[in-house]
Amino acid sequence: MSVWPGRNYPLGATWSAESTNFAVYAPRASAVWACLFDDDGTETRHALTEYTLGVWHGAVPGVSPGTLYGYRAEGPWDPRRGLRFNPAKLLLDPYTKAVSGGLTVHDAIFGHVPDEPTVANDLDSAPYVPRSVVVHDEFDWGDDAPVRRRWRDSVIYELHVKGMTALHDRVPAELRGTYAGLATPAVVDYLVDLGVTAVELLPVHQFFSEPAVVRRGLVNYWGYNSMGFFAPHNAYSSSGDRGQQVTEFKEMVRAFHRAGLEVILDVVYNHTAESEPVGPTLSFRGLDDLGYYQRVEADGLPVVPDTYWDVTGCGNTVDATHTQSLRLILDSLRYWVSEMHVDGFRFDLMSALTRTHQAVDMGSHLLTAIGQDPVLRHVKLVAEPWDASMEGYRVGEFPPPWVEWNDQYRDTMRDFWRGRAAGVRTVATRLAGSSDLYADDGRSPYASINFVTSHDGFTLRDLVSYDEKHNEANGEDNRDGTDNNRSWNCGVEGETDDPDVLALRRRQAANLMATLCLSSGVPMLTAGDERGRTQRGNNNAYVQDNELSWIDWRPDDAWLDLYEVTKTALRLRREHPALRQRHWFEGRPTIQGGPKDLVWVHPDGREMTGADWDDDGRRTVGMFLAGDPLRYPGPRGEQIRDRAFLLWFNAGDDDVRVTLPLNTWVRRGEVVLSTGLEPAVGTTVRAGEQLVLPGRSVLVLRQERRVRDRGASLGGRD
Repeated sequence: MSVWPGRNYPLGATWSAESTNFAVYAPRASAVWACLFDDDGTETRHALTEYTLGVWHGAVPGVSPGTLYGYRAEGPWDPRRGLRFNPAKLLLDPYTKAVSGGLTVHDAIFGHVPDEPTVANDLDSAPYVPRSVVVHDEFDWGDDAPVRRRWRDSVIYELHVKGMTALHDRVPAELRGTYAGLATPAVVDYLVDLGVTAVELLPVHQFFSEPAVVRRGLVNYWGYNSMGFFAPHNAYSSSGDRGQQVTEFKEMVRAFHRAGLEVILDVVYNHTAESEPVGPTLSFRGLDDLGYYQRVEADGLPVVPDTYWDVTGCGNTVDATHTQSLRLILDSLRYWVSEMHVDGFRFDLMSALTRTHQAVDMGSHLLTAIGQDPVLRHVKLVAEPWDASMEGYRVGEFPPPWVEWNDQYRDTMRDFWRGRAAGVRTVATRLAGSSDLYADDGRSPYASINFVTSHDGFTLRDLVSYDEKHNEANGEDNRDGTDNNRSWNCGVEGETDDPDVLALRRRQAANLMATLCLSSGVPMLTAGDERGRTQRGNNNAYVQDNELSWIDWRPDDAWLDLYEVTKTALRLRREHPALRQRHWFEGRPTIQGGPKDLVWVHPDGREMTGADWDDDGRRTVGMFLAGDPLRYPGPRGEQIRDRAFLLWFNAGDDDVRVTLPLNTWVRRGEVVLSTGLEPAVGTTVRAGEQLVLPGRSVLVLRQERRVRDRGASLGGRD
């Protein structure tokens, strides 16, 4: 079969009725072949004879969609200089839209002879590595459009594609653990009823398990080991892996959009599954190792012998300053927005991608390119604002319009509710949106993605059930996972039948969840936390593709009271703009003579003083939000009016008698959420009256009716 010259753009395999164009970037290669495989696995190699601007290209006639292919590249073998060409290795197309098959750990997948990293390995890797797929998808999106929900109205639900439905009894068995399973009414309706507005999918780019993990008899479950930035992970497809996964993914997105839910992808561009220099040769390493991966430098020059520079903790760091690496990342992002209709991205270890000459740079090539890109600058952009290095920790430093995972919120709230916080000063700052981190550069409270748990670490139930990690099942002698859990087991380590301990754990979990849902900023929930999902104390379950990680949907083990607290808190947040404000609180009236927009209340019913803030033993604080009017206008410039709220947080063991402040604006408050047994929801309290706030509880009072009298009042002006 002849090979026509074809063209050098677009990269990847582009199908037409006449031919399929193959174009791959390999500027240092001396020859490249497009290798096609028939249904029997027979390989046919086609030399790409054209070379333009670092791209080898050619068009092969008669190639149909669904055809499996890969590349082989010939060139210098000199690992000391970062040159690792080996034509015995079949390589994935970096731009493939789909991947067929999986990775088998075998000596042949390594470019070098095992234990001899400078010696080329002549074993053919084709029988052990996955194939790229020629994709031509004519999906009809119909009237699908981006949801475009404002950040301040957003509630994120972080979930794992497989773990969400693998045990779901109302999802058809053949769809469990797949994109199609997520699109079923059982899942979509549940999320809508709970009150979330966006799903954040743990990595769905094609990924593979690390050889070291496979040798322990385990797999990489979370997926933070990408090797296909355009391809939906094929193991999550219920319909096949010859391109069907692309259609199935789109159907899932469309189902979420029809329910008003946004789709955010957790993306891993900072490293790849090729790992350290002695890792497998799967794609980038065999095409342009020097271009794709950062090197250790001395005096601005690469160190010899060649050494990877790793700030990801995964063996390599993608060089986002290199022209082709940057282009690859941007092309991938635009593809997922334009072709797959996703609504945003959460960038894993984002600091690693901002490096310029290996220093964190908030004016870096990637941040600048995304900020000016007409497709990307308007989608949701979330940074995990750190990497595996000390200098990579950059919480509060990413430029607008980026928002950030706020681990300082997580740590503060964990400490507060376990009784280890030094007073309530920092707690109040986190409740009000973390202005110390985000107000100085013009960003709003929603720049803080608040969370108390995520996929990485204890689940919410385990956070209140374990003092120590229990990761023995991971096969690393319990050395993996953080020891800084800031958890409290409520008196007993692990599972127990003690009714008092169980009641305290449920209340503690409800306190953390209610606090999260009602804080200024954007709340992020971890899937299953609202039901009391447990991982039996494993705080690093990345290799647990089993019932330890999957959500248990059986009602007998669910903490349904926690579910109701979560649902109620999210409903209050949704119905009341006073609880999800766009602007920073200023501690002064929004209108002349009115109440302050925010007042911190002492249990005595007065405003907190300097001495109160300096009291390291303080465990109780009230947060008064005046909602009439809010500080920001409506879409037509009108004033937005809402009812006032008084939120009480008591992290102490003892009951506290608190007073509803005597004032003229809020004459009566109704209990609309309570994590303690008393006072019950529906209880009303008049201004000046007292009530008992149980130890370790959250209480939310809502203004029963609007009273717009003027005069002296809590936080007002005389």
